[in-house]
Order: sequence, then C-alpha cells, then structure tokens
Amino acid sequence: MKSPIFTTLLAIAALAAAQGKQTFTGAITDDMCARADHSGMRMGPTDAECTIACVMVHGAAYVLYDGKEVYALSDQKTPEKFAGQKVTVRGTLDAKTIHVDSITAAK
Repeated sequence: MKSPIFTTLLAIAALAAAQGKQTFTGAITDDMCARADHSGMRMGPTDAECTIACVMVHGAAYVLYDGKEVYALSDQKTPEKFAGQKVTVRGTLDAKTIHVDSITAAK
C-alpha cells in the first residue's frame, strides 16, 4: 500500500516534469513596442533597428511576441541578433518569463 506522502510526492514530480522545456515561436521585439508595432516609436527605418535602439537607448528589454502573448526573456544578449525576426525559443516558462535555453531563426 502506498502512503499518502509518496503519492503526493509522485504527483508533484509529475507536475514539475509537465512544466519542463517548451518551444515558443514569435517575433523578437522590445517591451516598449511589445506587440511588435514600431510605428509609434520608429527609432530606426526597420523593426529590427527600432527594437535594438529601444533596448540600447531607452533601457527596454527584449521580449518574444507570439501574436497573442508577450513573454519576457531571461537571455538579453542573444535576442539582439534576431531583433525584428521570427524565431523559435526553447526554454522553461515561469509565469510570463521564458528561461531561455536556445533561440533560433524560425523556419
């Protein structure tokens, strides 16, 4: 017979495993233009240049916008080379922050 403590620990382990690595696809943008609409800021002639300028000049942070949700990214260095582009991010979601394992160009 299994003890209630063992059963509870097993359930917690199963939930933790379910919240493991995930894949997210969307555009790298910044939290000032989080919905990837740079028309209001237009810090450069392209979305990529505007995103980079907002991060470097105005202290914005890189985020991933999937068309519905905006996710903060734990990695703030790698997204620069993907600014304004559609990407695939692999990592663990914690509330609204993706703890990034990798970022690659989306196919």
